Amino acid sequence: MVNIPKISEAEWEVMKVIWNNSPCSANYVIENLESKMDWKPKTIKTLISRLVKKEVLAFEIEGRSYNYYPLVKKEDCIKEESKSFLHRVFNGVTKDMVLNFIEDDDLTDEDIEDLKKILEKRK
Repeated sequence: MVNIPKISEAEWEVMKVIWNNSPCSANYVIENLESKMDWKPKTIKTLISRLVKKEVLAFEIEGRSYNYYPLVKKEDCIKEESKSFLHRVFNGVTKDMVLNFIEDDDLTDEDIEDLKKILEKRK
């Protein structure tokens, strides 16, 4: 897997828009985040610039517009973030994390059956 740089929570919001609508312009990202996040356009452009510097995003110039596209897959970023969370919060112990979520969540019978199937496949 490619070395995935650390992405901040705010940068994640930008990436979600771009992953779902790639390639897209900065204006498109701004339109999608400005009211949702109560951010100014300059803030969003700064986040985009940071992601380009981190080599998570790249762009193509089309006329006067920059169209941004991801250089990393959403799935790879999720895996990396999950590993980081697991080590940071649960000292890398997957069982502790899973137990925490299962004990704190209201699971339906269907959820429980799905979890059983997943665990059976892992045996």
